[in-house]
Amino acid sequence: MEVNLDNWYKPKIDKRKLRELSKRSDLKGLSHFFLYFLFLFVFGYLAYITWGTLWSIIFFFIYGTIYSFSVSNWHETVHKTAFKRRWLNEIFYHISSFMCDFEGFRWRWSHTFHHTYTLQTQDDYDHEIQISRPTELFYFFLNYIPFSDLLFPHKLIKYEVLKHSLGIFTPVVKTSAPKNQKNKIIWNSRLYVFIWLCIFLFSFYIESILPIIYIILPTYYGKPIWFAVNVTQHLAAAIDKKDHRLSTYSLKLNPILSFLYWKMEYHLEHHMFPMVPSYNLKKLHYEIKTQLPKQFNGLYDFYYKILPSVIKLATNPEGYFKVNLQSNNK
Repeated sequence: MEVNLDNWYKPKIDKRKLRELSKRSDLKGLSHFFLYFLFLFVFGYLAYITWGTLWSIIFFFIYGTIYSFSVSNWHETVHKTAFKRRWLNEIFYHISSFMCDFEGFRWRWSHTFHHTYTLQTQDDYDHEIQISRPTELFYFFLNYIPFSDLLFPHKLIKYEVLKHSLGIFTPVVKTSAPKNQKNKIIWNSRLYVFIWLCIFLFSFYIESILPIIYIILPTYYGKPIWFAVNVTQHLAAAIDKKDHRLSTYSLKLNPILSFLYWKMEYHLEHHMFPMVPSYNLKKLHYEIKTQLPKQFNGLYDFYYKILPSVIKLATNPEGYFKVNLQSNNK
């Protein structure tokens, strides 16, 4: 993934150290995916054997939460930093892409735009701005409620995939994807739709909704915790600034969320050096932390400080969160 950050602020770091931190590992990548799918299987199995009881609802919520964090697996593989071997990145990239409905060819190019034009809203537009400006507070808070996405079918990522399968391109494809990728987007979208249709038909055939609950619906009922973590990347940040310190945040997370998020709590460091694998971001953080704004001390600290800006942005375009560049990490 080619990202041009020539005009952006960059902290100083020894080039040899950066090369060392940029080394990729098949073992670390495979270890992460093994544990991820093990946890997914365990809680999926517990949900199955307790089907029809209250325990099943609890286990399915945990299963859906883990499933929703497949976005983190997609993210690491779209950067081709999960594994040393490219073919391993590609295999797990397309598996993760299907799990989170991020059709592989469309999202590879839009994510390149996201890194090149982070929170830019002018001619070169960042299509991955999660929360629109001005903030639509009603829709924003709905994201923390399971199944709320289904209230607005036209906003679903699955709906976008369906349109692409019919050759109807959305603005993100028109502006970010090269012409030679558009047929791939169409045919890969058709593959997604075909698999979804097969799952529905199989559920109908066996007279059970379970295949749909396991594969089609997890990102809807398991979204709240994933969204609460993932939206911390750029929420209420300054737009149209070529300085990641002003548009991207880092925070501390507990070990469980850090694993599921695959260390993307060091998101500021990731945007500054997107070639560094997630499993090396903590080391990168300690190399450059004195040149960065202070980390948020967990989710509570983040929301306590950021939510007032989210609310202000509903009516005031200047209500974004003001980063204190003088307050750095010691």
